[in-house]
Amino acid sequence: MNTCDKPIIKLLIIGDSAVGKTNILKRFCENQYTPSFVSTIGIDFKFRDLEVEGKLMRLQIWDTAGQERFRTITSTYYKGAMGIILVYAVNNLESFQNIQNWMNQIKQNASESVIILLVANKSDLNDRAVQFEQGKNLADSYGIKFFETSAKEGINIIDSFQCISKQIKDIMSLEEKVQNIKLEQSSQQAKSNFCC
Repeated sequence: MNTCDKPIIKLLIIGDSAVGKTNILKRFCENQYTPSFVSTIGIDFKFRDLEVEGKLMRLQIWDTAGQERFRTITSTYYKGAMGIILVYAVNNLESFQNIQNWMNQIKQNASESVIILLVANKSDLNDRAVQFEQGKNLADSYGIKFFETSAKEGINIIDSFQCISKQIKDIMSLEEKVQNIKLEQSSQQAKSNFCC
């Protein structure tokens, strides 16, 4: 299957600065981890092909800057996003508390049908400020899926991308079925209007 045959899925990784968004992206796309913190300036993106239930999908994953001064820049990148991975760090209570602000930004800037996945990164650390149950409860309150990950150890990184990609694939399949039904109904109506 060539690149043109694969649907391109735009995903965003958002969250506060220093929660590990870039390392999640690097671990998923390149199986790499960088221990030193270098702040993302503006936007970066990578591609990765992923097979989801027998269907090959091309993920275009955007890594956004978490700093407040870049939030207006990143708001334009919500357009066309089919999925958003919203990240906080388990050792950073403020990043967890800011999830509501990020959800408000998603509501203001993204499509209503966008799939959101809440990710608690840095689960390998011992200085935990946010417990698993708190993250799970928050995700449940928004009606979204939840994963704890460690970009450093590679824990649940692929699983989280598989999860959001499957949800997007399911929506795409449903939309395709609805479109096919509409085309079929339109075709049948055209035939019934044809006379003689």
